[in-house]
Amino acid sequence: MSGSTPLNDAAAPVLLFEHPAASGRIVAEARLNSESTLNALSLDMIDILTPALKRWGADDRVAAVLLTGAGDRAFSAGGDIQALYHAMLKNHAAGAIVDSYPYAFFEREYRLDYQLHTFRKPVVSLGHGIVMGGGLGIFSGARYRIVTEKSRIALPEVSIGLFPDAGATILLGRLPVAAATFIAMTGSHINGADARLTGLATHAVAAAARDQVRECLLALDWGASIGEQADLIDAALAALTASSAPVMPAAQIVDVPDSLHPGGSPVEVAGRIAALAGRSAWVDKGIATMNAGCPTSLGIVVEQLRRAPGLSLGDSFRLEMTVATHCANHPDFAEGVRALLIDKDNSPRWRHAGLNALPLSYVAEHFSPPWARNPLDDLETAQ
Repeated sequence: MSGSTPLNDAAAPVLLFEHPAASGRIVAEARLNSESTLNALSLDMIDILTPALKRWGADDRVAAVLLTGAGDRAFSAGGDIQALYHAMLKNHAAGAIVDSYPYAFFEREYRLDYQLHTFRKPVVSLGHGIVMGGGLGIFSGARYRIVTEKSRIALPEVSIGLFPDAGATILLGRLPVAAATFIAMTGSHINGADARLTGLATHAVAAAARDQVRECLLALDWGASIGEQADLIDAALAALTASSAPVMPAAQIVDVPDSLHPGGSPVEVAGRIAALAGRSAWVDKGIATMNAGCPTSLGIVVEQLRRAPGLSLGDSFRLEMTVATHCANHPDFAEGVRALLIDKDNSPRWRHAGLNALPLSYVAEHFSPPWARNPLDDLETAQ
């Protein structure tokens, strides 16, 4: 098959390629293909990626999978929030579930993320441009995570009444505690250099040279043993032209004393973050975003951060399915999307006026399963 011609319709929201590689093998590529939405992850995208990965995983010719985003602006800016918004409005207006889209979206998104995290062949993601929310979920599921000097990475969910999801629970549990706490509570953007510093990314390449990622993968000796392949991939990616992105002030957060941790109440955690004011413009902007964010989301993040280190991969996604279902059922998520993306008045009317008015019992409700059986109960048993 041609390495430059997609296997599917050229207008599809994900383009699938099978590139001929050395040793008679194939490097498969899935390219998110919705530049007008900054490659925002939709259910249609998920439903193309999921069976493609299953097929590639079972195909002995396929040596590795490369994940890319179309265009120069974004790998993926997040999930298809507007579709979620309209479905949630219908359900809220009816006082019942009349549109199951939000629950189907979260379940299938998280299954895709889990599939990437547990894929038995090397997965390489090229996180050029904006990598946020659900896009970060796809990016971080790969074993090899490449950034450029134009990468802009964030977990911005506190601004829309949601919480860091799509595998962010496992991701946050692996980051330095201070960085995880600050980034999740403030939605602050980090660049490629900071992604390397925190371990969120494994490699960096210059934006102008990013096509070399595909070429170096095609040239590898895929006849080598699995252990040798890992060394070859790592060495090949490390040898590419490096990104020149300077380290942003996020480097300061990694080195903050252990006082910046998720222990205590949401008010106490937010207070420790607020105490960093004046360190830099980047820190101050993050604090301002936190202060304007959804109090319920901030409360959820504190509990999520506290639980994250002790959870398995499957339990992390089950936790997210539980919390996301409650967020879809309660008003803050829809209100945050309205204010930021629909009416764009940037004046959300949150259910609670601030963290001081947020009942901890209300936060706890979001972690209580709303069904007898979690839709993701089979994760870690069905591979």
